[in-house]
Amino acid sequence: YPEDLRELIDSYLDGLRFSDSPSTEGLEDAMRYSLLAGGKRVRPVLCLATARSTGADPATFLPAAAAIESAKELCGADAPAFVNGMLAAVHRAQEAPAG
Repeated sequence: YPEDLRELIDSYLDGLRFSDSPSTEGLEDAMRYSLLAGGKRVRPVLCLATARSTGADPATFLPAAAAIESAKELCGADAPAFVNGMLAAVHRAQEAPAG
């Protein structure tokens, strides 16, 4: 496993700042807690490893790798609610009278 790439993305994520406004301080803390929880970072590391395999500098792709990781975090947190909502909608549609 390319630990150097995991460390690169971890460092990049740690350096991200979402807002300088005091009014969003609590929100930024919550976002950083979720995003920086750690782990193998498989998806962003795969992005950086792909860049490296083509001869590109992985650091160039850090914004894309960070976007992949943050999207994974958002989808992972919301997926159960999303799936439950979709199932409920399908169930309601099946029970609705035709016509």
